[in-house]
Amino acid sequence: MKKLFSNKIIWIALIGLLSTGCNNILDQDPDKIISDEQVFSDEIMINSVLANFYGRVHWGQNTADSYSYTILDEAGKSDGGPDNIQNYGDDLWRVYDYTLIRSINQFLAGLRSTNALNMTKKLSYEAEARFLRAWVYFNMARGMGGMPIVGDEVFEYTPGDDITALQYARSTESEIYTYIIKEIDEIHANLGDSPTINAGRINKWGALMLKARAAVYAGSLANYNNKMPNPIKTTNGEVGIAGSEAQKFYELALGAAEQVINGGKYQLSLKKPDDLSRNFYEAINLKENNVEVIWARDYKYPGQTVEFTKNNIAPSLAEDIDRAYAGPILNLVEDFEYINDRNGVLKNKDANGNYIFYDNPLAIFQDKDPRLSGSIILPGSVFKGEVVTLQAGQKILQGGSYVTKIGQPGTSDANGLITAANGPITSNLQYVNKSGFFFRKFLDENPGASTRGRNSEMWFPRFRFAEAVMIASEAAFELNNMGKALGYLNQIRSRAGLKALNTMSLADIVQERRVEFAFEDHRYWDLKRWRLADKIWNGSTQNPDAIQYALFPYKVVAPGNVNHGKWVFDKQPFTNSPNPRFFQMKNYYNFINQDWINNNPKMVRNPYQ
Repeated sequence: MKKLFSNKIIWIALIGLLSTGCNNILDQDPDKIISDEQVFSDEIMINSVLANFYGRVHWGQNTADSYSYTILDEAGKSDGGPDNIQNYGDDLWRVYDYTLIRSINQFLAGLRSTNALNMTKKLSYEAEARFLRAWVYFNMARGMGGMPIVGDEVFEYTPGDDITALQYARSTESEIYTYIIKEIDEIHANLGDSPTINAGRINKWGALMLKARAAVYAGSLANYNNKMPNPIKTTNGEVGIAGSEAQKFYELALGAAEQVINGGKYQLSLKKPDDLSRNFYEAINLKENNVEVIWARDYKYPGQTVEFTKNNIAPSLAEDIDRAYAGPILNLVEDFEYINDRNGVLKNKDANGNYIFYDNPLAIFQDKDPRLSGSIILPGSVFKGEVVTLQAGQKILQGGSYVTKIGQPGTSDANGLITAANGPITSNLQYVNKSGFFFRKFLDENPGASTRGRNSEMWFPRFRFAEAVMIASEAAFELNNMGKALGYLNQIRSRAGLKALNTMSLADIVQERRVEFAFEDHRYWDLKRWRLADKIWNGSTQNPDAIQYALFPYKVVAPGNVNHGKWVFDKQPFTNSPNPRFFQMKNYYNFINQDWINNNPKMVRNPYQ
C-alpha cells in the first residue's frame, strides 16, 4: 500500500497511545513502526489522528488567550500598565493552514483505500474529517475571503519538479462559502445524530451549524458590502460577493438553522426559570446534562486544561498568585438593556449632573437584562459563595461637595474600607482590576480551577442552539419574513426575561447578538460582515463606541447625612487603554503574506495592501 499518510501525524497519535515504559519503541524511526493499513484497521489509531486534528483547529478570540478579549469593546487589560493598542493588525486572527488541509487529505486517502472498515464507519470518519477541513476553510475565508480550494489533492514534491501544477489560484469569495456549504450537504447525514460527550466531537447538528453560519456570513457580505459607497472587492471576485447572491445564501442559512431548531436534540436551556441569570450562566458553562452547546473546544484534567479562570479570577477569590488579568468594560455592560427600558445606560447621575445614591453597589444594575449578571461579575455580585467587592475609594462629603479618597488595594481607615483588594484602580499595579467588572462567563467555580497546578476544565462553545435561533431570525429578517424573524428573536429575549418586540431592525439583531454571545468570538466577525466595524471603531476620541470605559464604585462617607453609607459611581475612560479603537477599511480582509505570493504567484493581494 502506498504510504500516503503523514508520519508526523501517526507519530503524534502513537505518543498519545504508548505507555512511558515503551522507551525502546519510542526511540525507533516512526517510518518503521506502523503502516497505513495498520492505522486504518485500528479505530483507536483513527480516533487518535482525528483527535490531533481537533486539537489544531482552535482559532480566533478564545479563552486560551485572555488578551484576545481586550482589543475590541468587550473587555480591557488590567495587567500592569497601559496597553497602547489603537489600530488592528493586518494579520489579526488570520488563519492559513494548508499543512492541516494536506494532513486531512492524506487521512482521507488512506481511509478510502482501506478494506478494514465497513462502509458505514468509513463514511462516518470521512464526514468528521471533511467537516474539520470545511472548518479550516471557513476560518480562512472569514479573514481573507476566497482562498485556493485544493479538494482532495495530496501534493507531493521532489526538488527539481515543476511546481506550476501545485500552484492554485484563489477562489472567489462566493466559491469558498459555496464549497463549505456543499461539503456539509454531502457529509452531514453520515454524522451521528445524538449529542457527543462534552460536545467535543462534531455531529450532524454541529455540521449544519457550520452551514448556517457560513451561509449567513456570505449572505450578509453580499448584502452589506454592496451597500457601501465603495464596495470592497477585487477584479476577479476573490473579495466581494455579488448582491444578487444574498437571497440564495440567506435562504440556505434559514434552512440549515431551522433543521437544527426542529431537530429536537437541543434547545434554549431554561432549567432555572426563577433565576434567569444563573440559568444563563449554566446554559453556557456547565457541561453536565447540557442541552444547548452543540460543539465545543473541550478541556479535561490532566493534560488538557485552560488558564482563563486562573488569569482572570478576582483577587479576593484567587487560589494562586495569578489574578485580574482583564475585566469586562462599561461599554458592554451598558449594551445590556433594562427589562422595562431598552436603553441600558446606567443611571449614575441625574439630569443636573448630581450623583444618584444607591443603597448597595448592585442596586444600580437592578432590572437589567439577567444575561448581564450571568456573563459578568458586577460590584457586589456573589461568585463561589462569596461577595466580590469592587470599591475604588470613598466619596467624602466636605463643605457641600464630595472629595474622593483612594488607597492601596485592601486598605481601610476609621470609616471602613477605602479601596478594595479587587480594585478598581487606575495605577499600574499588577493583579488588580481596573475596569470595575470581572468575567463570569467561562469562569470556573470548581476548587483548584484558578491554580497553576490544575487550571480549569471549562469548555469553549463554538456552536450552541441560541446561535441557530439568531441565524434563523436574521436570515428571515433579510428575506422580509418579519413574522418568522420576530418569532425567533423573541425566543431569545423570552429566555432572558425581556419583553417581546413587535418590530425589528438590523440594529436589534446587532444588539441581541452582542449581549447573547459576549466573549464567544462573534463580535469582531459580526461587525465585519455587516460592514459596521469601521463605523463603530472609527478611531475618534469623540466617539464613545471607540473608547473603552470603566465604572468606579465609591462608598459615601457623610456622617449625619441621609446618604451616609450609600454608593455612587463614576463613569470614566478606561485608563489602561487610552486610545480609541481604529478599524480601517484595510482591516476588513487580512493581508496576503508576501511569502505565499513568492511560492505561488497566482495568489493575488487583497484590497488596500
